[in-house]
Amino acid sequence: MKYTLRQLQVFVAVARRGSVSRAAEDLGLSQSATSTALGELEKQYQCQLFDRVGKALRLNELGLQLLPRASALLDQAAEIEGLLLGQNDCGALSIGATLTIGNYLATLMIGNYMQQHADSRVQLAVHNTATIIQQVARFELDLGLIEGDCQHPDLVVQPWINDQLVVFCSPQHPLAKKGSASIEELLQEAWILREHGSGTRDTFEQAMRHHLSRLNIRLELEHTEAIKRAVESGLGIGCISQLALREAFRRGSLVALATPELDLGRQFHFLWHRQKFQTAGMRAFLDECRQFTGSARSSDELALPYIP
Repeated sequence: MKYTLRQLQVFVAVARRGSVSRAAEDLGLSQSATSTALGELEKQYQCQLFDRVGKALRLNELGLQLLPRASALLDQAAEIEGLLLGQNDCGALSIGATLTIGNYLATLMIGNYMQQHADSRVQLAVHNTATIIQQVARFELDLGLIEGDCQHPDLVVQPWINDQLVVFCSPQHPLAKKGSASIEELLQEAWILREHGSGTRDTFEQAMRHHLSRLNIRLELEHTEAIKRAVESGLGIGCISQLALREAFRRGSLVALATPELDLGRQFHFLWHRQKFQTAGMRAFLDECRQFTGSARSSDELALPYIP
């Protein structure tokens, strides 16, 4: 074999970051050394792995075929090295979580995981569902924990636990005393919603799919806490996960509205690339997630610490 693991490491880093300079920063190498390693790999096999578009590098068809295989080989090489060194830790793990999971569940599970695997290193990226799917598909993340649907052909998607969205308003809102709302009443209100691409927005729009043209969307925000503050201020009503609302309901700063005409149920999912080698860290973290939720069928059954 003419190639080296270092060359594959450089190739994968450039593929993930889209440029030699950013890959060099990630690898702790000089830009010259990174560029040389990539150039030698292509020269040795008289091939081109990237299309050069200005300063950006985009994987061509050969590069796209090589990326999952190179990533898997590097993961396996890291496990072999750990075994030879007598290390029993789970190594580095890169996790992506959507906002509801990232803010209310992921940090708790990561804490438990790191207590059991003291030498492990974990990175957590919190974005909307569309972004997490894209990053897992590009091998930028080892695992994704998402609250929306995923139809990406290259990804394995496993169901995890059910969740429920809740429509809510401020205590001063006219609907608060009634405690419920019909679809016709909901269509008369101004809405504060998550942005397009979020699993929460997708679930809400699916539930309201026959009435989308009549919705009065006053404000779109990327964070659940911002939505809660906006609704508390009387700017409109909202719809987010019950996980994000349990403490606000207890305090009475927000009020839940029953919506019997709407199906606002959804499911959290795990996802990873089909060609991704499952490291010991990935397997251990998935086990931790399943143990954390245990026999609970829905997120409202989880015993969580106080979240102000």
